[in-house]
Amino acid sequence: MPTTHEYRRNDLSVDQQLALRTAASRLCEAFDGVFGAETIERFLHSSYDGFAAASTVPNYLPLLAERFARQRLHVLARVEGHQRDGKPTVLFLCVHNAGRSQMALGFFQHLAGDGAVAWSGSSEPGHEINPAAVVAMAERGIDISGEFPKPWAEEIVRAADVVVTMGCGDACPVHPGKRYLDWVLDDPAGRAVEDVRSVRDEIERRVRALLVELEVLVG
Repeated sequence: MPTTHEYRRNDLSVDQQLALRTAASRLCEAFDGVFGAETIERFLHSSYDGFAAASTVPNYLPLLAERFARQRLHVLARVEGHQRDGKPTVLFLCVHNAGRSQMALGFFQHLAGDGAVAWSGSSEPGHEINPAAVVAMAERGIDISGEFPKPWAEEIVRAADVVVTMGCGDACPVHPGKRYLDWVLDDPAGRAVEDVRSVRDEIERRVRALLVELEVLVG
């Protein structure tokens, strides 16, 4: 099992340390032959740090870190050419990754199926997915309750063919030569389901149009 002896945090309980070592072992098995243990641990630990500052549920941090590190490693594999499937990739960004970008990701994955790849992120990750957004999406048969707010990461931006921003302004990363779309949408934060439905429907319309443009859906 890979060690985490180079990783130092004074606030880690024994259970959290064990959980991180177990997570590192699972990731090393999943990416065996693609990335070395040092790279995997670096991504796991930086993912942990990304959630630790704002988290109110420290017991779940190792699990969140593992999930995010796994996503980032899959993305890095695409960037470095370990995975070449030719699928268009889209990154949805908003301020907290709790409402708009999560609904966009939900529609994109639901509509695109295996025809495209999408991720979401934020400049200031929230604590949880907006409950009203979860309900509004469930009304359309799409479950986003298992998602979680997460920061954007450099390798994810590099891997995306299209970056869709939603209200994060100058805080969103800008890479020369990358295609950006800025979707001006009402922020559903703090709103009731009745008020979120119109935002949800506009997001669906725009996601469908983007998928047609990417030739994933037929218009």
